[in-house]
Amino acid sequence: MEQVRTHADSGPLGLPAGVPEQRGVPEQRGAAAWRHVPEQTRGEHTHGEAPLPRPRVERTSVRGQVLDALRTALVDGDLAPGEVYSAPVLGDRLGVSATPVREAMQQLAREGAVEVVPNRGFRVTERTSRELAELAEVRALIEVPVMLRLARTVPAARWAELRPLAEATVVAAARGDRAHYAEADRAFHRALLALSGNDELVRVADDLHRRAQWPLPGGGPLTRRACLVADAAEHMALLEALETQDLPVVQELVREHFTGAVD
Repeated sequence: MEQVRTHADSGPLGLPAGVPEQRGVPEQRGAAAWRHVPEQTRGEHTHGEAPLPRPRVERTSVRGQVLDALRTALVDGDLAPGEVYSAPVLGDRLGVSATPVREAMQQLAREGAVEVVPNRGFRVTERTSRELAELAEVRALIEVPVMLRLARTVPAARWAELRPLAEATVVAAARGDRAHYAEADRAFHRALLALSGNDELVRVADDLHRRAQWPLPGGGPLTRRACLVADAAEHMALLEALETQDLPVVQELVREHFTGAVD
């Protein structure tokens, strides 16, 4: 029978520091902020003056930080595929209330990273090799023709401008830092596709890319690091092929880049 992890047996997620303490009731926090508003604007207001809105920036910031933290934990494997996690337990580990955790988990459920388990919490999705292969196939169907078109039309100088993004993936890979590599990897691919001028294409491709980054069980740190290093090297090779308009190499690299990620 599956067990919901408890605070006692759950280690640190390795999540970014700085998520502010949010254990109070949201309405009470709003009331506290409201007390700092000048006296004449807190109570009755005069002819036509609309009351000031209650502050919401803080909660939005917390929710975004929690979402980023959970995404990092998913990529790093700190949230294990197949395990069920409750919002209150994760909230304790992050130092926040359960509410922003639930909101973040609902977003991750829409992205396919977790699934809702009624009355228990959220189960991390287990990606099978077949599912990853299907994602890779769809990405190739979308990106290969776009890359070939861009290779014919984009000046070499524009590709050279993307070299720092490719180099960032090399640095993250050398450290074996999966979380930072995932961010740098998506940033590089977004920048490539953005040259198409099609924002919807970039959004769809980035969503597929993110879904393909959740880790499978198994595989030690050295194996994962070697895969990252090989993946980053393909970024550099792809840029060189694009700059020289070597279309056969561009097509081969893009296809192998996706299929190699699931081997």
